Amino acid sequence: MKTSRFAILLSLLAAFGILTGSQFSSWIASARSENRTVHNLPQDIRQKALRKLSPWVMEKTANGEEAEFLVVLADQADLSRADSLETKEEKGRYVFETLLAKARDTQPRLLGWLDERKIEHKPFYIVNAILVKGSRDVALELAVREDVARIEGNPQLRGIQPVSVDDNGAANLFEQQPLIEPGVNYIRAPEVWALGFTGQGIVIGGQDTGVMWDHPALQKQYRGWDGVSANHDYNWHDSIHSQGGACGFDSKTPCDDNNHGTHTLGSAVGADGAANQIGVAPGSKFIACRNMDQGNGTPATYLECFEFFLAPYPVGAAPAQGNPSKAPDITTNSWSCPPSEGCSPDTLKSAVEAQRAAGIMTVVSAGNEGRNGCSSVADPPALYDASYSVGAFSASTGEIASFSSRGPVTIDGSNRVKPDITAPGVSVRSAIRGGGYVSLSGTSMAAPHVAGAVALLWSARPDLRGKIDLTENILNESAVRVETTDCGAGGPQNNVYGFGRLDVKAALDLAATAISPTDQQFGIRGGAGRIEVKALDGVKWRAISNDSWITIVSPNNSGVVNGVGASTVDFTVAENKSPDARKGAMMIAGRIVTITQPGAAPLYAVSGRVANSAGVGIGGVAIIFTRVSGGGDLPFEVETDDNGNWSQKGFEPGSNYRVSAVRSRQAFLPSSLDFSSASNTLNFTSVGRRVILSIPQ
Repeated sequence: MKTSRFAILLSLLAAFGILTGSQFSSWIASARSENRTVHNLPQDIRQKALRKLSPWVMEKTANGEEAEFLVVLADQADLSRADSLETKEEKGRYVFETLLAKARDTQPRLLGWLDERKIEHKPFYIVNAILVKGSRDVALELAVREDVARIEGNPQLRGIQPVSVDDNGAANLFEQQPLIEPGVNYIRAPEVWALGFTGQGIVIGGQDTGVMWDHPALQKQYRGWDGVSANHDYNWHDSIHSQGGACGFDSKTPCDDNNHGTHTLGSAVGADGAANQIGVAPGSKFIACRNMDQGNGTPATYLECFEFFLAPYPVGAAPAQGNPSKAPDITTNSWSCPPSEGCSPDTLKSAVEAQRAAGIMTVVSAGNEGRNGCSSVADPPALYDASYSVGAFSASTGEIASFSSRGPVTIDGSNRVKPDITAPGVSVRSAIRGGGYVSLSGTSMAAPHVAGAVALLWSARPDLRGKIDLTENILNESAVRVETTDCGAGGPQNNVYGFGRLDVKAALDLAATAISPTDQQFGIRGGAGRIEVKALDGVKWRAISNDSWITIVSPNNSGVVNGVGASTVDFTVAENKSPDARKGAMMIAGRIVTITQPGAAPLYAVSGRVANSAGVGIGGVAIIFTRVSGGGDLPFEVETDDNGNWSQKGFEPGSNYRVSAVRSRQAFLPSSLDFSSASNTLNFTSVGRRVILSIPQ
């Protein structure tokens, strides 16, 4: 009876927040020896814990059954500082070390708890989470902990779905075809090759069913091949740890048990040096990670590959031994994690965001659910804002494929417009196991075209490497627009074609555009500004404002300028009547122009005196103002009175000014004074007359 009352007391303390979740969990653990279980929890605490369990976990742990689930910790790493780092290498190192440090700091107590109970588990760091295999009781014991945010399922998922298409008569073709593949031609990749850029210096990571690395169209592009022998360390990882089909599990050499992974990487980089020019970026290198067992993956296998690509490590080594300097520049992802099959919508979100923060571009197939109509982009990772999602069109007609998934994204409540862009994905011929070739259709085939295009762009413009926002803007702004109002949005981006059909040559041309200046500061009262655009002859570009208080001057008052070649963009900034400072942006030719403006505040005044060394005021001295930085109207010059005093008002907070005293044939110290706030001590002293001598010739 005494023990029971003590248990009730502990429950009440936990309910009122006096006892932490971890302390309560420790009590539960000790109580197990006395036949007390989570079933003794007070109803409110039990309900709170149950709310942390996903529906899939609830279903699969019914009737005492065990299941695999991901325990996601509440404390996740903040990667925002990565935005301020300039190079991809700096970003990658920072993200890797920050994520790893967070996991090492927050996971030990939970790992110890699991070890004590001999519960099967595997930790991750790319998302601060632990994969656990256990019963409903284990899940609930974990869920009552305050350091646990949620518990999500690890279901077996059909990750790939290439489709057979009747409208273009897709056929399996093993014979050689002595032509560049139609999709590669359609996106104008050969025109970029002709300029000397084939993707050299860029690495693409293929996360899929694996790869036949020594296929004739792929062997030379494998980063682990030096022309004589292969080294798979840092270049290959197998996240399949049981079964594994023809490849088995934990394969130490690259292997593909399905053909899908070999096919997608072929479309990105494949070329055999002869008749089979199947890839967009044949000068690029690739590395690979198998995330599916015969086409079936799990959230954990997907996370494991994301982790490997963030910081690759030797075959058989631990993720903590990863080296972010060996990370790929781009990953191509032609798979999905369907919530309809138990994948929680947010399970992979932080992993994709971590890749982006590290400067790795995550290219993702939009999905093959177009038959379901609008809002069929519904599966991670395609639905994420951090993913660059790719729909499919036919290279023979230019029309959207019937199977290509449409937006908007509604499953997460965002109403996000997707896909981002479209690429060839119908009857795409590429490599398969055994050294042959086959034509397949699906957005799975479209995504590697975009990955290859990014490799071409970055090899030609290394300054773009790792700059994901800018790269996406350039791809989007250079895409061939296809207007449609199907599925809602009908602006520059729609829910069928995204921003349009991929055109890598147009992207390269647009990338050469320079704009100046790239940032401007305005005063409280706003004003007018101008941006100079230096673009190649014939290159089309667009200027739009991202904020209502910044208006681009356009002929039809649409707020959008469609330019060609070199030109200028005029704009106006509205008065800021709010006390809060604000920051806005315009996008011009894919580049961002930043506009800042201080919050509304009273204009201030300044004053001072001009005198000689004896302190006698000097009248008639001109006091001239210039603006050092900032914006707003510049107050007029004034003149000192008979006593040498002067004053002026109308200066804006947030701007920096300079004042000088000027009088013919007279010098003053200091020569000028800078100020940015009210002052009555802006004083000058005469140091004598300036004498100009005229020397006879």
